[in-house]
Amino acid sequence: MKAIQYKTIFTALIVALAFTSCSDDDNDSSIMMNNDPDFSGTYVQQDQMGRPAVNTVFVSSGSKDNFNTTVPSMMGATFQSAFQSQLMALNPGYTTNALGLDAATFTTVLATDVLGVSTTGTTTFFDGTNVLTGRALADDVIDVELLLIFGGPDGTQNSVLTSDNVSANDKPFLSSFPYLASPW
Repeated sequence: MKAIQYKTIFTALIVALAFTSCSDDDNDSSIMMNNDPDFSGTYVQQDQMGRPAVNTVFVSSGSKDNFNTTVPSMMGATFQSAFQSQLMALNPGYTTNALGLDAATFTTVLATDVLGVSTTGTTTFFDGTNVLTGRALADDVIDVELLLIFGGPDGTQNSVLTSDNVSANDKPFLSSFPYLASPW
């Protein structure tokens, strides 16, 4: 019985291969791909993740779909007050953070969940001097966010809450493109 099953599977593979054609001609215009973006059709924004953990921590489960499909220019006005309520629930003693931002200003920044990028200066999430000018792969984004939420004006308050205690990536990043560390 097993021999018949193996023979059937083998025959099906042979038939599939027989009907599959391949070309090794890289100049065959019938198989060349157009590298121009295709803007035809309808596209729908599905997710918002400019800054990791912001959506997860500050957006209520009932508002996730709305947040994920709100255009960034409307996010601050739509979500700032809910973000401020959540910030104050997480840290009732919040006054300002290491950036000098009060609760209303900080949550306005957070509610507009985009990642700014500096094309001329240092690219970092936060290095003590440069703030939200992009994100380098090695930036510890979660620690920065925890520091800004719980660290107070000088970043030293609530020290138990200002780090996830994961200090580096588990494998080194590459020095050339694609820069990401190899998978396990």
